[in-house]
Amino acid sequence: MLKDKTTHYFTESEIPKKWFVVDATDKIVGRFSSRIAHLLRGKHKPTYTPNADCGDFIIVINADKVKFTGKRLEQKRYFRNTGYPGGAIFEKFREVIKDHPERVIEYAVQGMIPKNTLGRQILKKLKVYAGPEHPHSAQLPETIQL
Repeated sequence: MLKDKTTHYFTESEIPKKWFVVDATDKIVGRFSSRIAHLLRGKHKPTYTPNADCGDFIIVINADKVKFTGKRLEQKRYFRNTGYPGGAIFEKFREVIKDHPERVIEYAVQGMIPKNTLGRQILKKLKVYAGPEHPHSAQLPETIQL
């Protein structure tokens, strides 16, 4: 007799979510962001389900102290569009890192998660701060090294 070998897909309510604090000091942006995206999606858990938000909350501190490789400061540009004709806006990487250093990590992680409603839901669990302080101490986050 054959046993039923169907895969059990977990729902979001069945998976407990944790809070983690990650220090971005002297980390390379791309490698660091890919590890954060991995944790946000929940791929590190045995209960990973691709169509559910089963990842954890991530708090990134010291986002202004990340490292870059190559000629990134001179060559990289971010693109966005207002939606109007001629509304293309290009921002230089050097200006973004100077004015809003947390956006660099947010943009990098955003490019590594799905581009759909699940991806937008996952991105809400990422909290990035330029300095060492964060307002999420009530959630009792654990510190991890990436």
